[in-house]
Amino acid sequence: MKKFLLAATVIASSFAAAEAADLPSRKMAPPPIAYSPASAYSWTGFYVGASVGYGWMDKFNTAGPIGFGPGGKIALADPHGGVVIGPQVGFNYQISPMFVAGVEADWQGSTAGGGVIGRRTPWFATLRGRLGVTPFNPSLMVYATGGFAFGKLQIGPFPLPPGGTASQVATGWTIGGGLEYAFAGNWSAKLEYLFTNLGGNFANPLLLAGTTTSQRVHDHTIRVGVNYHFYSYGGVPVLARY
Repeated sequence: MKKFLLAATVIASSFAAAEAADLPSRKMAPPPIAYSPASAYSWTGFYVGASVGYGWMDKFNTAGPIGFGPGGKIALADPHGGVVIGPQVGFNYQISPMFVAGVEADWQGSTAGGGVIGRRTPWFATLRGRLGVTPFNPSLMVYATGGFAFGKLQIGPFPLPPGGTASQVATGWTIGGGLEYAFAGNWSAKLEYLFTNLGGNFANPLLLAGTTTSQRVHDHTIRVGVNYHFYSYGGVPVLARY
């Protein structure tokens, strides 16, 4: 009888050990898988677009060293505003989740300016760097911009002989800033302000033959635009284990 009970105990213990071996070990259990939040929108990539807005000139423009007033300042230029419109192209690079760097080139036709012996810039173009931050929303960039500018500077018509107008491609610089918001996949919209300083040396039609005066104009531009971005992408879920 004792031998029978001993044998039964050994068999029962064997079954219990086998069942325990089949149970998953707490140490070997795989950790749970969780999804991290989607990665932020990236501004990296090339883009093309177009802008339209309103431009005007400072009333006082430089006409020196020989001018018609103190410091060569004249008030003959009419600061009439006008339409400013044209295309732009650029490239952005997302430096970090909050900072974006880029470069943009644009060409703008303008009807701003005029007046007696007025100043006009029928067209101008810029090549600018851009540095933006996204402190509120990854899709909303606040940026500063500045760089090289050039354009056609036209002076006249002159009321006295020789009459007519004078024009040349003037050079200078530009600075400004704006907001740009990404929406609907690859599209973004922007609001921007630029201050542009252009100038060149012009022959004197009313003074001594063979002399020149330095002519500079200050253009102000407020414009809205849209851009289509290539290779820009939104975030994707990332597997993370905890």
